[in-house]
Amino acid sequence: MAKALIIYGSTTGNTEFAAEEIETILRDNNVEITLKNVTDAGVEALENDFDLYLLGASTWGDDEIELQEDFVDFFDDMKAAPPFEGKRFAVFGCGDSTYDYFCGAVDAIEERIRAKGGQLVAEGLKIDGDPETEEIREWTESVVSTIA
Repeated sequence: MAKALIIYGSTTGNTEFAAEEIETILRDNNVEITLKNVTDAGVEALENDFDLYLLGASTWGDDEIELQEDFVDFFDDMKAAPPFEGKRFAVFGCGDSTYDYFCGAVDAIEERIRAKGGQLVAEGLKIDGDPETEEIREWTESVVSTIA
């Protein structure tokens, strides 16, 4: 059975909702899930043996890309973490398309993963406003097909 780790940071609850929906969909696809709020996970969790790592953070701010506040330290610690070579990732997050940097946190996390040698298995899921289950389901099923 494939194993996946989901780590998310959420302020308003939207990214948490998305993470829980992803968890349910993956579980329905026979993937063993570990779900963690970023406040309960250090970057060393990325050193564990999972088939897929899913990272989720919302984007705040209009003038610059501002990661969800709980996710900032984790993101910074990713830079000093051991290389991610051989590890598969997918990134998701909520934002507001009226801002200049719509879901810039997703882009920043993906860039950090690439810089550390990790493999992105899908284009990041950028959710505009309140997450919708069908949008999450479609993305998650495309992600799970990469580890099936």
